[in-house]
Amino acid sequence: MYDIAVIGAGINGSCITHELTNAGKRVILFDADGIASGGSGAAGAFISPKFSKSGELKDILHDAFLYSLDFYEKNFPHLLTKSPLLHIAKDEVDDVILRVYKKKTDLELLDAPQLEREAISINAGIVNAKPMCEALSKSATLKQEEVVSLEYDDGVWIINESYSAKEVVLATGAYKTLLNEHYIKLRGVWGHRIDVKTTTNNPHSIHQFVSISPSKEGELAIGATHNVHYHPQTATEEYNIEAGREELLEKASRSIHLENIEVTKDYMGLRSGSFDYMPLVGPLVMSHETLQNKNIHFQTKKPDFSAYTYYPNLTMINGSGGYGFVLAPYLAKILAAFILGDKEISKRIHPARFFARWAKKL
Repeated sequence: MYDIAVIGAGINGSCITHELTNAGKRVILFDADGIASGGSGAAGAFISPKFSKSGELKDILHDAFLYSLDFYEKNFPHLLTKSPLLHIAKDEVDDVILRVYKKKTDLELLDAPQLEREAISINAGIVNAKPMCEALSKSATLKQEEVVSLEYDDGVWIINESYSAKEVVLATGAYKTLLNEHYIKLRGVWGHRIDVKTTTNNPHSIHQFVSISPSKEGELAIGATHNVHYHPQTATEEYNIEAGREELLEKASRSIHLENIEVTKDYMGLRSGSFDYMPLVGPLVMSHETLQNKNIHFQTKKPDFSAYTYYPNLTMINGSGGYGFVLAPYLAKILAAFILGDKEISKRIHPARFFARWAKKL
């Protein structure tokens, strides 16, 4: 018997595993292909805020950026490379956004070079993706197998008819959630990253059309969450790696001139985002049982999440999109506080917001 089973060993699953094992919980971690085998392993793992004028996503990413950069530096400094981040506007609209951002932000701004487009520079960092997930998960029991059955029986969750846990955390990314709940809205976005040898020295991270890492021993990484149409579970053809490489290199060339290029390695995987772009963190509503409650008025602008019926001892951490390594430590802290201390989760990231919208349409 385990205290908690975490299903999915990407950055979200690894971070919540770290929080729970540090709290003394006995955790079993499941992943069909191993730690960081999907989108997290393919991520550039840049730690940066969202450069926009305003909005809930900008606010949460600002807080997550500050928290996560400090978290990685304190706990895993050997897996974090701190470097200046140079964010360059893509077009005239982005020019305006960056000018507004500069005026309103409380982040320390660095001197940015004079470019054709507006640019902003801050202190930021990059995480070594797969080793970071492995380090976060090291205190858990890892089971490299696909979870195909999840049943709640007499106060205990039974996984694959073989393992038992008092609680379950779903961190399954854009793949199956294991629950037949139609209100859970997630979308898969294909990510591709390449390691490149080049004689060009790049001293900082560059974000524009793609993300480009600083040079290290003659190599740098180029990556993007750039294909919203390809999904490995539904595609009729294999992903075109050569075309993906060409697209990444072409977009990178708009930001920096790279000489003597040799692609040494490809990383690919599916990243999970939500349809309102905010992450999903917290307990999951049992839709059938909740809809039977005649005391709930679903046609309301201010739904009462506390009136819903939830799956017992089951939560989710998901939907981080291309900001997984920024959001995960911050969201894991929030989810752990809920699991361990029943601390309330904000409605803006609570999965029940999707149930409320879905039920209202019904």
